[in-house]
Amino acid sequence: MTPERARTPWRAAGLAVRVVLLALLLWGALVAALSASPVERTLEEFRAAAGAGWVTHVAYREQDGDVFHLTWAEGPLAWREVQGLPVGDGPAVYPVAQLRRDLGEAWPVLVEPERDPDGNRVFPDWPFDVPEDSAGRWVGAAWVTAFLVMLGSTPRLGNRWAWFWLFTVGQVGALLFLLLEPRPIWYGPEREPTEPTEPTEPTPRNRWDGGTGCLLSIGLALAAVAASVTLGHLAGLLLG
Repeated sequence: MTPERARTPWRAAGLAVRVVLLALLLWGALVAALSASPVERTLEEFRAAAGAGWVTHVAYREQDGDVFHLTWAEGPLAWREVQGLPVGDGPAVYPVAQLRRDLGEAWPVLVEPERDPDGNRVFPDWPFDVPEDSAGRWVGAAWVTAFLVMLGSTPRLGNRWAWFWLFTVGQVGALLFLLLEPRPIWYGPEREPTEPTEPTEPTPRNRWDGGTGCLLSIGLALAAVAASVTLGHLAGLLLG
């Protein structure tokens, strides 16, 4: 058996793992983008959806036992919110106790207090904030696996420090890594990427270093935010 034939099963297995990880992260990125741009709805519409059993996830913010912001999902791709609910006294107040009654037995499964993203964290929030009913644990595990693979490999386009910044500050660097490293995922087994190497060099020259990766990660993060907002807006128009 030739070395090339011997490598073929390993390449096929590696490609399968990359496809699975990439599919999970793309799904998680889609759910995260849609959940970050929920469609405005009324409290009455939420209570009607809860009574009909359509609600699959709920997050809320409360003050002194009253809900003032409510986000819910009707399936992984349909996210709604109610903003500016009054607190204190009055007939329009929506206590957490009433929210509990509206959800009934589903309360402990569906509800979690809404929290602000931790801006002091280096690692991105979105792979670990996908709800459990939307394969949340699998998405988080896929991101961690891709990160460990990056640390244990010799990437072609950039060194590990460059990819570290793209994974973290860049938000979606894991997606790019799985698409491009060590060879573009769409290349066939007979096609090799062109690498700017000298005949005696074991590794490519001109790879991104840590500084370049840090700068690229800032642009990538801005592009990821813009894409998320655009996707959320389009989903709101299409899914209503």
